[in-house]
Amino acid sequence: MFFLRYLLLFLLVCCLVQPAEANQTRLQIQGLSGSAKDNVDMYLANFINGGVSSSLRSQARLEQETRAALRALGYYHPTIRFELQQQSRGSVLLMQVEQGPPTRYSQVTVDITGEAKQDPDFILLVQRLAPKVGDVVHHGRYEQLKNSLGNLALRKGYFDADFTRSTLAVSEGRQEAHLTIHFSSQVRYRFGDVRFTGSQIEEQRLASLVPFKAGDPYLASQLGQFNQDIANTNWFGSILIEADADLIASTENTVPLHVQLEPRARNSVETGIGFADVQGPRLKVNWTKPWLNDRGHSLTNRLALSEIEQSLESSYRLPLREVSRDFYQFQFGVKNFDNQDGDGQDYTFAAERHWLLKNEWYRTASIRWMYSEFTQAEQEDRSNLIMLGISFSRSRSQGGMMPSRGDRLFASVETSDRAWGSDNRFIRLRGRANYITSWGSNHRFVGRLDAGAILLEEATELPPSLRFFAGGDNSIRGYGYETVAPRDDEDRLLGGRYMLTSTAEYQYRVMGNWWLASFVDYGSSWSRDPDWKRGVGVGVRWASPIGPVRIDFAWGLDGEVEKGTSFQLHFSLGPEL
Repeated sequence: MFFLRYLLLFLLVCCLVQPAEANQTRLQIQGLSGSAKDNVDMYLANFINGGVSSSLRSQARLEQETRAALRALGYYHPTIRFELQQQSRGSVLLMQVEQGPPTRYSQVTVDITGEAKQDPDFILLVQRLAPKVGDVVHHGRYEQLKNSLGNLALRKGYFDADFTRSTLAVSEGRQEAHLTIHFSSQVRYRFGDVRFTGSQIEEQRLASLVPFKAGDPYLASQLGQFNQDIANTNWFGSILIEADADLIASTENTVPLHVQLEPRARNSVETGIGFADVQGPRLKVNWTKPWLNDRGHSLTNRLALSEIEQSLESSYRLPLREVSRDFYQFQFGVKNFDNQDGDGQDYTFAAERHWLLKNEWYRTASIRWMYSEFTQAEQEDRSNLIMLGISFSRSRSQGGMMPSRGDRLFASVETSDRAWGSDNRFIRLRGRANYITSWGSNHRFVGRLDAGAILLEEATELPPSLRFFAGGDNSIRGYGYETVAPRDDEDRLLGGRYMLTSTAEYQYRVMGNWWLASFVDYGSSWSRDPDWKRGVGVGVRWASPIGPVRIDFAWGLDGEVEKGTSFQLHFSLGPEL
């Protein structure tokens, strides 16, 4: 009895230990390639990563999963063989697979009835996704076709659409299949009336934001545009658009909408900080009153402070009939500067008309008055200018505050003439292009090109704020802020008629939201002949919750190394575009 008890205990331990040893067997698959291999690997991922047992039961399960993976791709007659091999690193279960001949479609019927029968989007979808006779059966693409029909119906307002029949019949013996889809779209719903509640803005202005009319065919993208246009006004802290339950029961095949709004706080404050060797610390504060009255007027005040430059600017915005696209803006600004070889004050007042064009470009026409008192090198002067201008800009991005892709383009022309009371006659051109792209999830490229020119007048005849200076964290890193420009005989900065700078930057994700960057900057500001400057460096990027944080260690390759000015430290917070 004593011996029998220990014998049973020994057998129990052996039973417990054996699976642990069996789990050390590795699975190796041969005979497959391409999509067949990928699908089998996906079905058997747990076995490949965690080890297998060489038991007949385990082999049967492997064969079952492999057949299911191949069947999804149209291979119904695979041949599967197993062989257990002993290798130096342990045992290997070799699974040899021959996928066999494919099963092909001998008949394909995709029939759409209802109003969608003549809908170009449905016709194009069927042409693009429906298989042809002779194609290999693919269960995933069959499901994709069905899902795409259903999703398109929802996006375009065919809310009563349904499949009256959807079958994929396979004759394994004959190696052929019949696909049949009968899709009844019924009627397409249309937009109904729109009702607003909770708004502090007069309803006439809100109505101008609606991109459709009652009776127009329903389209989900227009509903998304409607939501975005409301958000772009900056008037509301909460926006909810849903079908109007009070009206939908009394309407037939229409979607009346209820827009529930909550006013945004009457005051909003945003801050930004930065640092550069020459400028020292920088502080920016934006105080916005997003709505002042029921007509949606708004006020924005911007304060920027640094050791060498202080500015205050106020902007008053008046939306027009189409509030998301057209508005007037009046600006008043004061700037005091004391930088390197120049100091002075600028006072500006501008009246602007803004349009958002249908091709996503912003167009701005302006008239700007600027009065300046300044000293630059040995020049001490004052200037009174009235400038007419027009500009175009466009900004696009994907991926949040640190976009994976994006671009920003800007071009402007300003002109002044003595005929309307200005002290000088000139044309000033500006252009800027920023570009961001990514490949994979760990690599980013940031490019920038910035240019400017003054025509019909020497730069020294204009106030310093209209001349061109290069250098600094948004220009040529490795050089002090606005220290790259023509100089006089005593090496004092004058400013240039022309300016061209460029940046090429590569970023690599180290971990999480942290990136390393390397960059090359190149450019100059000049009046006669350019003296090109090069800056190189490395940096750290952090995609913080409040925006990208950038720290750059930059060296100017053409700077005055003997004066210790070749190295610059730059710190900034804010968007890259």
